[in-house]
Amino acid sequence: QVQLVESGGGLVQPGGSLRISCAASGTDRTIHVMNWYRQAPGKQREFVAMITSGGSTNYDDSVKGRFTVARDGAKNTAYLQMNHMKGDDTAVYYCNIPRTPWYDASWGQGTQVIVSS
Repeated sequence: QVQLVESGGGLVQPGGSLRISCAASGTDRTIHVMNWYRQAPGKQREFVAMITSGGSTNYDDSVKGRFTVARDGAKNTAYLQMNHMKGDDTAVYYCNIPRTPWYDASWGQGTQVIVSS
């Protein structure tokens, strides 16, 4: 079972930046796809961004141009650089990996991000 641990959340002012991380452990294989989701209070969890082991990325329209997803493939670690942040970005951010033939799907415990002045 792959374990995912997010870190780096916190309080940031509107227009500010924050970088959060997701470290995976429990497998010797390179994790192919790493996703970021978020869940705001009273709302459903939503997709934010994804990155493959080859570096391909995809973003939700709400964060395109402001957020950048990256990864350190050798360490199975993903990062989400968040710039020009808005109040709507306030949420718990979760890391996720989908199921493959080599490992089950997994979610991290989440990291809280609050955008407020």
